[in-house]
Amino acid sequence: MSRATWMKMTPVVALCFGLVACSETVGPKAVGGAAVGATAGGLIAAAAGGGTAGIIGGVLLGGLAGGALGDKLDQNDRRLAQENYNRSMEYGASGATSTWRNPDNGHYGNVTPTRTYETASGPCREFNQTIYIDGQAHEGTGTACRQSDGTWQIRN
Repeated sequence: MSRATWMKMTPVVALCFGLVACSETVGPKAVGGAAVGATAGGLIAAAAGGGTAGIIGGVLLGGLAGGALGDKLDQNDRRLAQENYNRSMEYGASGATSTWRNPDNGHYGNVTPTRTYETASGPCREFNQTIYIDGQAHEGTGTACRQSDGTWQIRN
């Protein structure tokens, strides 16, 4: 991403933090979730060729969604979800759903790789993911590619 794109995103990311910080119930997980969501939303919009308005919209929507979800996931939720995601990307067959559950708070989720394909830099997998918090589903889709160190990085 160009420096100009990052410069366009900076004030909107700051606005997103301000919106999250104004909440009376904000916690540290919400701020972290907002940061990740805002950055991801902006990157996805930029990668999709979105202009300034698209990037700003991506940052705002991603930040607000990431803040709301991040405030409800604890460290153990994130660890369990990440371990499940890594296993699914590395070993799961396309169409096979793998799940995780946190017995302490009842949060759970699943990942389903839907398509695997090769690129010049290695394998990539499209996937669907759902995280359930207090019975409410939070769904997402994306593509992850294996890095040279063996980890899977989400591209979009």
